Amino acid sequence: MLRGLATISFFADDVEAAGDWYAGLLGARPYFRVPGPDGRAVYLEFRVGDHQHELGLIDARFRPGAAGPSGTVGAGEPGGAVAYWHVDDLEGAVARLVAMGARVHEEITERGEGTGFATASVVDPFGNVLGVMTNPHYLRMLTAGIAEVRSPSAAGDSRH
Repeated sequence: MLRGLATISFFADDVEAAGDWYAGLLGARPYFRVPGPDGRAVYLEFRVGDHQHELGLIDARFRPGAAGPSGTVGAGEPGGAVAYWHVDDLEGAVARLVAMGARVHEEITERGEGTGFATASVVDPFGNVLGVMTNPHYLRMLTAGIAEVRSPSAAGDSRH
């Protein structure tokens, strides 16, 4: 069911500062940016490594289960990074996970109208957050070969 790592999301109180830090670490600027109402980024995304996995930086206000303005999660609540695994059938995957004893952490959410990107997450019976998503970039990488998807613009990525 899990085909490969698609995206890992980290949460930050200051997405712009986190983006600068990761740009320094990775030697590249994010290729995708979503501004908030004030113009500052609420989401940045990098492509990382040999398989161009996605690293997303999300404003901590949007962390699933966030308890307060700083994005902190209450004691005993799941939180932190969410690794998203590509699945071919998002609704079916979530239904199977719930049938196996997981509980929904974040409902299925479309990430950009008409882009084909959608995510959901569950908490497994052991308290871990497991993310699943449909990700056209992941499928293009498999079918076109990694060299053709290194550049989001060359791959026709609609999220840049």
